[in-house]
Amino acid sequence: MPQGENPTVGMEDIIRAHHVLKEVIVRTPLQLDPALSARYDCQVYLKREDLQVVRSFKIRGSYNMIRNLTEEQRERGIVCASAGNHAQGFALSCHALGIRGHIYMPSTTPNQKVRQVKRFGGSDVEVILTGDTYDDAFAEAMKACHEHGMTFVHPFDDPKIVAGNGTIGMEIMEGLSTPADYVFVTIGGGGLAAGVGSYVKMVSPQTKVIGVEPLGAASMSEALREKQVVTLETIDKFVDGAAVKRVGDLTYQICSAVLDDVLMVPEGKACTSILELYNDNAIVVEPAGALPVAALDLYREELRGKTVVCVISGGNNDIDRMQEIKERSLIYEGLKHYFLINFPQRAGALREFLQDVLGPNDDIARFEYTKKHNKENGPALVGIELSYQEDYMPLIERMRAKGIAFTELNRDLNLFNLLI
Repeated sequence: MPQGENPTVGMEDIIRAHHVLKEVIVRTPLQLDPALSARYDCQVYLKREDLQVVRSFKIRGSYNMIRNLTEEQRERGIVCASAGNHAQGFALSCHALGIRGHIYMPSTTPNQKVRQVKRFGGSDVEVILTGDTYDDAFAEAMKACHEHGMTFVHPFDDPKIVAGNGTIGMEIMEGLSTPADYVFVTIGGGGLAAGVGSYVKMVSPQTKVIGVEPLGAASMSEALREKQVVTLETIDKFVDGAAVKRVGDLTYQICSAVLDDVLMVPEGKACTSILELYNDNAIVVEPAGALPVAALDLYREELRGKTVVCVISGGNNDIDRMQEIKERSLIYEGLKHYFLINFPQRAGALREFLQDVLGPNDDIARFEYTKKHNKENGPALVGIELSYQEDYMPLIERMRAKGIAFTELNRDLNLFNLLI
């Protein structure tokens, strides 16, 4: 990718944002991670934006943009559309500055997130629940802007947003005794990567800035491939903090100039990193925040002996999602497999499966007949959890040797989504 200083958001913009943000943010830690450093034979630092006042980096861009509005714009009111971290950063900014804000959120937004937004915004914000999707909420927000002359605060595609995010890059470079060799940063709409990348490249052109996207919503990768911003038809929304169908026009322009590479990480791999960060470091990180750590495996050889920074962009992870996170991780690691199994129609067939087919380290994690009536004549849905990935093929060979008819659901996406 071409390199060079980005003309849209410069050093002065980020320095001004840095002074503005002192009013509201905390300077989050840049922590050396011993476990990751040992694993990759390098120095891995974590920039802990999960410890920010709203548990994500989003306050930086929102506050910087809102703080720079004219008096007239403030009086007319401001608007955002979000079901997540942007809404929280926007709400706290409104409360801190005493500006009336209107937050449009899908009616499907979990109550916990709605309460959190109201807690940060207090009486300075009004939450409007509308429609079933983000697009519905966005359409209503834009309608309100046009009808009442209010200002829309974009989650990522604005120079002030990018400059605010760039202060993370400033803190990273100031926090190291020598410049980082690699900085890994999440890409959703591109505002974080554009800001961090802009500052890092201006002060240390030799530092490699690596953007990381979820595989199921790789809109920046597609834009760079097409050499223009494109809209993805469908996305996997699991990594909700980075699941964006279309990156920003401004952020694409900047990222194409300042990023050295853009990686795509499978959602299951991000889940594994979430669990590892919690088990090894007691860090609660959201899926989008885990992407940079998950991407380290893709650069393992290049990282030896280097100084590496991963931006942990946020920690707003709903505890209700942890079972799904564990499930996705196990499937990605090859440790959990689902089958449709037609057991032979004779007495003792299931007992033989348990005794002769299931390995000594294998567990049945799920078992249910697919028919409500005459169950014994229909296939069974069986979930098997392995202790070791290499136990999978021996399990398959034992089923074949016993003449058991089965379908591997992990390899059939349509059936998997239907039954699991």
